[in-house]
Amino acid sequence: MGVAKHNPVDEVLAMLPAGLFLMTAAYEGKRAGHIVRSVQVCSEIPVLICVAARKGHSIAPLIRDSHRFAICIIPQAESPMLKRFEMEIAPDEMGDTFDALSVETLKSQSPIPKRSLAALDCEVVRHFDLEADHELFIGSPIAARVYRSNPSA
Repeated sequence: MGVAKHNPVDEVLAMLPAGLFLMTAAYEGKRAGHIVRSVQVCSEIPVLICVAARKGHSIAPLIRDSHRFAICIIPQAESPMLKRFEMEIAPDEMGDTFDALSVETLKSQSPIPKRSLAALDCEVVRHFDLEADHELFIGSPIAARVYRSNPSA
């Protein structure tokens, strides 16, 4: 059995901020959610956030048509409940994944689970289709809400 090589790139990437985020969108009565692990502030004036989302997910057409999305910060304890948003099943095949959740909306009309720690509604200002497995959405915040300030609450 060989010895695994030390990879400094993997080590540094593991040090970068990570979390559990739910990106949601709605358009003409359809709703979708997608777990994303990379959300960051990319500009302070004006405030902009960058979200890396896996390509080919059913949320992409809703964001494209509505030009809006929400980012929900999900407590780690909620991750088993939100596994449904990691699946690659079309919404029409499994019904509305938000039906069993208590949700509300802000300005974008994107569904926001009330069990979130916080949520940020954004208007899309740029979309980058990368030659990779993810695409980038740059959003300008249009509304926000803090649900729980203490993650252990």
